Amino acid sequence: MTSVTSSWRARRAAARTRRALELAVARTSSPAMRDELLTLANSSQFGTALR
Repeated sequence: MTSVTSSWRARRAAARTRRALELAVARTSSPAMRDELLTLANSSQFGTALR
């Protein structure tokens, strides 16, 4: 049961991160900041947070 719970928590955390990054990208005021956020989102730390 622990592995199911851990898997669910990991998926929820990934979804929260993805939503936060999508919101940040949508609210940026400059193309440079948007590019930085997209670079962050596509880094190995976040995997494929934004497609």
